[in-house]
Amino acid sequence: MTLHREGKNIMLWSIFSTVVLSGLIHYFLSECCPIVYWILQIGFLVLLGLVIQFFRVPNRTCAGESFDIMCPADGKVVVIEETTETEYFKDRRIQISIFMSPLNVHANYHPITGVVKYVKYHPGLFLVAWHPKSSTDNERSTFVVAHESGKEVLFRQVAGAVARRICYYPTEGQYVEMGSEFGFIKFGSRIDLYLPLGTKIDVAIGDVVKAKLTRIGKLN
Repeated sequence: MTLHREGKNIMLWSIFSTVVLSGLIHYFLSECCPIVYWILQIGFLVLLGLVIQFFRVPNRTCAGESFDIMCPADGKVVVIEETTETEYFKDRRIQISIFMSPLNVHANYHPITGVVKYVKYHPGLFLVAWHPKSSTDNERSTFVVAHESGKEVLFRQVAGAVARRICYYPTEGQYVEMGSEFGFIKFGSRIDLYLPLGTKIDVAIGDVVKAKLTRIGKLN
C-alpha cells in the first residue's frame, strides 16, 4: 500500500496541526485535567489516522479482460437504472452509480481500455452524493472512452457534501488502459457510469465493489 500524491499537503498540515495542538494541550492540561488531556490526545491521533488512511492506495492488479467493464472505484452500488444521459450521448443509457464513503479508497481508475473522446469539468454545488440531482448539479468531471469495438463508455466523478476538489488526469485523444488511474476525489463522493443499452451487468444495488477487481459488466 502507498499514499496518494494528492494528499501530500493535507497530510503534512494534519501532522503539523496535530503536533502543535498536542503540545498545547500537554502544556495546559496534562497536570490539571489528565482525563481531558488523554481524551483530546487520543482524539487528535484518531483524526490524523482517518486523514492518512483516506489517501491510501492499495497495491492491486487489474483482473479485467478485453471486453470487461471494471469497477472504477471502491464503494457501494447505489443506482442501476435506464436513464437519459444529457451531456454527451443525449440518449438512453444504463446508469450505474457507486457511492464512496470517507472510509473508502478514493483513487479512480479507467473502467475500459480505449481512446479518450471527451473530457469536461463542471463547477457546481456540493449536495450529498446520493442526492438525485448530484449527478447534474454538483461539482463533477465527465469522461468518455471509446473501446476498440467502437462502443463508448461515459464515467463521471461527482463531488459530495464533504468533497471539495476533484482531481483528474486524462486528456482528449489519449490512449488509456483499463485499470490505469484517471483521478482522485477528496473525501465523500460518487462515480457514475453510463453504459450502452444491452450491456451485461454483473452487479446489483447494495453490492460492495472494489476498484480494478470487481467486474461491473461486459460490452457485447
